[in-house]
Formats: sequence, C-alpha cells, structure tokens
Amino acid sequence: MQATHPVSNKIAIAFDFDDTLVSDSYNELIKAMGYEPKTFRDERYYPLLEKGWDGIPARFHTVVEESRRRPESEKITRSFLKNFGQKLTPFPGVPEMFERLRQVASDIDNKIEIEFYLISSGFIDIARCTSIAKHFRAMWGCEFHFNENDEVVCPRRTVTHPEKVRYLYYISKGIDSHSEDDLSFIYQDVSVDELYMPINQMVYVGDGTSDLPCFATLNQSGGTVIGVYKEGSPYQWAKEYQVTPSQRVHNLALADYSEGSQMMRSLVLTVESLCKQIQLKQLSLEQA
Repeated sequence: MQATHPVSNKIAIAFDFDDTLVSDSYNELIKAMGYEPKTFRDERYYPLLEKGWDGIPARFHTVVEESRRRPESEKITRSFLKNFGQKLTPFPGVPEMFERLRQVASDIDNKIEIEFYLISSGFIDIARCTSIAKHFRAMWGCEFHFNENDEVVCPRRTVTHPEKVRYLYYISKGIDSHSEDDLSFIYQDVSVDELYMPINQMVYVGDGTSDLPCFATLNQSGGTVIGVYKEGSPYQWAKEYQVTPSQRVHNLALADYSEGSQMMRSLVLTVESLCKQIQLKQLSLEQA
C-alpha cells in the first residue's frame, strides 16, 4: 500500500477571458459593429433580459439579429469575427506572461510542466482568433453556428456559469476535446492515482460572477484562486460580487500582468509554491 500522495509534474492555470485577459469582448464587438455599447445594450440586450431571457442566449441573439439587418456585404461572418479577434488587444503583460511563468517553473525544476487553459462563458470563436490563443492547450466557451455562407445564425454551444466547473474536471482527467460522451466519464469516481492532474495543482484566474462556481470548486479541492478587477478597488470588487466564504480568492489583483505587478507576483508565487509541493512529493519516489 502506498503511504504517500501520487505525483503529477503538471500545473494547470485556467483563465476566464472577458475582463480577465482582455476587455469585455461583447462590448468591443458592439463597437466593431458600429455602435456605442451602452446604447446597444439598453436598446437590444436589456429588453430581452426584461422578457426573461438568460444573458448568454440574449447576447447571441443581438449579434445574429444585427447580422440579419445588414446588407449581404456586411454580414457578421466567421471572417468578421476572425478579423475582430485578431485585433483584440490583451491587457498589459498578458502576451509575455505565459513564457515568464514557464520559466519560473523551469528554474525550479525543468521536469515540471505548466499548461494553460481558457474557460469562458463568452464567444470562444473570438478568443480562438486572438494573438494569445496559441498558448492554450484547450479553450472552451460559447460558440456560434454558421450557415453555408459563414454567417452567424444561432448558438451552437453555450457554457453557463455553473457549467464552467465541468471543464476543471476535464483538465483533471486529461480531456482536451468537447464531447457530450465525456459527461458520464468526468463525473465518475476516478482514483487519484489515475488522474492526469490533481485539482489541487490547478490555478483559476477570473474576474467575477461567471467565475464564482469555479472559485468554490477549487477552494473545496485545495486549488488556488486569483481574482481580477479591471478598475476601482479590491473593496469595491468584494462589495459588488458579495462572495461567500467558499468563493473567496487567495489574492485579488488589478488586470495588469506586467512583470512586477501585483497580478504577476501573485501568479509567480503560486507557481513557485506548487513547484515546491511537487518536489516534496517527488522525494517519496526516490525512496521507493
């Protein structure tokens, strides 16, 4: 019988997208379509919510309806979203962050691997076209269905706030695709020895309401949670989201990933700590 914890040399850092790594992509998309975000939301989005729509399908509907109103040459297409995503600017320091964190882990132990993931309730079609998409092992989120002319017509897949937790289990069990067939598997009890990566070696970084279920799950399982705020103060963030004790974050930092920033220091300290914990577990293998 093994007396020590199983060892995985992998660390996962999962990010939300909107207002975590980039500005709200729905607002930015509204601007790209030629409207002022507040006016567009007031006239087209909020009336749907008042009629009982959920926020995610309401956002999809406003984009689809806008496309339908446009002449053929100006439809919202796959190409339109691709060009928009390519122009979307990440927050300061984000493009350099991935290699910096890999280097932090390598300096401690070059056998430890860091994997990056994106879990979003936003438009993943946009995220996949950004300059930072190449850094993620897997990206999950809401998707459009396109017709034969590549025009947006309806949602193809949605990821609600509670459903984001599903993808933490995907990571833990080594699933990087997206299939309904995986649902029965991810909720089956699996021995810790068989996990691709234990949840306590995961980090989740997010900005608010959509991330609270992931915050709670990682807190319960010994993972690390870092909150992000774009403006204001940590006090204002805590007041706005009214987090429960199970949803509290290990640190809350401004959305600035530049070297030496509060956010980057938080991530570096987390990676260093996880690397040391992995090394401690690896000592048991040397005695086997």
